[in-house]
Amino acid sequence: MRMTGEKPFEEQIRNDGEVGDNEKMVALPRKKCTPPVVPALKLVVVGYALTSKKIKSFLQPKLQGLARNKGILFVAIDQSKPLSDQGPFDIVLHKLSGKEWQHVLEDYRQTHPEVTVLDPPDAIQHVYNRQSMLQDVADLNLSDPCGKVRVPKQLVIKKDPSSIPEAVNKAGLRLPIVAKPLVAKSHELSLAYDECSLQKLEPPLVLQEFINHGGVLFKVYIVGEAVKVVRRFSLPDVSKRELSKNVGVYRFPRVSCAAASADEADLDPGIAELPPGPLLERLARELRRRLGLRLFNLDIIREHGTEDCYYVIDINYFPGYGKMPEYEHIFTDFLLSLVQGK
Repeated sequence: MRMTGEKPFEEQIRNDGEVGDNEKMVALPRKKCTPPVVPALKLVVVGYALTSKKIKSFLQPKLQGLARNKGILFVAIDQSKPLSDQGPFDIVLHKLSGKEWQHVLEDYRQTHPEVTVLDPPDAIQHVYNRQSMLQDVADLNLSDPCGKVRVPKQLVIKKDPSSIPEAVNKAGLRLPIVAKPLVAKSHELSLAYDECSLQKLEPPLVLQEFINHGGVLFKVYIVGEAVKVVRRFSLPDVSKRELSKNVGVYRFPRVSCAAASADEADLDPGIAELPPGPLLERLARELRRRLGLRLFNLDIIREHGTEDCYYVIDINYFPGYGKMPEYEHIFTDFLLSLVQGK
């Protein structure tokens, strides 16, 4: 029932926005929905100068795919053009030999201090020479409750193979003896069983006393602060009986890489047990600082019959990371950390 004089509701709302006779409708301002501002992902450009063999083993599709997802772009460096004319790069990743390339990199480091070069050429050369390679490990003389880390007794022979037997006796090296090329770009090694055979070796080389280690070595991969260790089969132990019967020099092309992984093998726990993590972490940290390198690996053996006596027998710069479990995640995280740390 409508009260007298009351206007219908439809008439109260007029086209000019009035309500009733004296009141107006107030239109609230419409709030704009602005999408949140998402900062653009900074692309990390990694220039690489690698051999075709290293490109194939390292730059695998899975690594490149993961890198793209994380904002990392790998770009090949053209060695026929000046390095400063290429890029710009955030990181330069390299493993090439030759003095000319060393000079190019050194000049680039001086003129582009904002770019991280992995790693300094002079530091790499230090571990390419087996005469100096293990010196930092020897100087460290690491010993703690987890174990001791040493280097084998060794001798450098640069010429005159006829002098090797006398030099070996004078240095107090015991047979059998491992012979390795002085320049560590070759992974070939020989095992000499008797004194007469030492004269058949071809200098320049490094002679290392062979240490029985149960036929297993540990490859310790270092990527920045990350440390990963895997087991590999190695040369078998040499008993006194075998030493008395065997003569000659036996050549091995590439022991640890040619052999199958020992991670799944049914081995004596005393042989297969990995070196203690804290010991490896401390060793890696010290060698990163002393060597000035961030990409390398250590070949480590445990002296057979001991629980805590380890020997570093080789150091390799920019090793075969493709054989390291989860290397794609470890390496891409490392590259990102270099840029974020600037």
